[in-house]
Amino acid sequence: MSNVAFIFPGQGSQVVGMGQDLAQEPAAAAVFAEADAVLGFPLSRLCFEGPANVLTDTVNAQPAILAVSMAALRVWQASGEAPRPCYVAGHSMGEYSALVAAGALDFGDGLRLVRVRGQLMKRAGEAQPGGMAAVLGLAREALEEVCARAGRETGGVVQIANDNAPGQIVISGERPALERAGELAKAAGAKRVVPLAVSIAAHSPLMRSALDDFRQAVEATPLRPPSVPVISNIQARPLDGVQAIREELVRQLVSPVRWTESVAWMSAQGVTTFVEVGPGTVLTGLVKRIAPTAQVGNVGDRAGIAAVRSLLT
Repeated sequence: MSNVAFIFPGQGSQVVGMGQDLAQEPAAAAVFAEADAVLGFPLSRLCFEGPANVLTDTVNAQPAILAVSMAALRVWQASGEAPRPCYVAGHSMGEYSALVAAGALDFGDGLRLVRVRGQLMKRAGEAQPGGMAAVLGLAREALEEVCARAGRETGGVVQIANDNAPGQIVISGERPALERAGELAKAAGAKRVVPLAVSIAAHSPLMRSALDDFRQAVEATPLRPPSVPVISNIQARPLDGVQAIREELVRQLVSPVRWTESVAWMSAQGVTTFVEVGPGTVLTGLVKRIAPTAQVGNVGDRAGIAAVRSLLT
């Protein structure tokens, strides 16, 4: 059995110019052509040329990252050098890329679903504004206590949103509670608290108004059992069947991403190499902190595919 896992980045990894190098390959060109046709506008041009503020809008960033991730995967697979992974996992929106890679979700359906997801998240953020902040250098248990105290003191919502790696956790919630949590985190020993440039409180109860409409979209989307185990953001274990996938995608909007536990679990099952497929190197850096002895690689452009060749031989 392969000891390689494929991991897929989420929102925040987008950058103008992503995918342009890949698009010179027929396998990637086909992916981008399908994305443009499915969405009814030139997503590929937005990836390649920007402008950055339009690409960064959550309704565009989510399908754009999915498209580039799939373009990278298809080019790698077309080379005949991509191994069959033993697990796939994606960070937040990256979980949709993982489901497409595992054959549980068709690419076109995935594009439509993340486009709706972005629209509903944006609408929920406008109805209940909030924010997110990265807390560096504080243990999860201490930060959970900080969030609980900040919630009590302000009467607002704040919670852990992304447990990214030891010493790097993102919190999410209403602004007053978020700011108080930042103050308390510093007092508790956090090295830094960095507000993120987002206007929504993802992976928190402030996304609850999106749940009913998104559940309808998920229920209307065809799904199949994955051909490769897909690790759940919520459970940090493989998703068991189609209904579990549907429930995961809905609950993920308001639930923390347990990335540290997900990577640690895969490592404990014998994964020795993690390949990040898609734009950027965010997840590669997190894996190095979670599983320091693991090998890591990136497949985001043609040079990355060539570099991973030597890693896997």
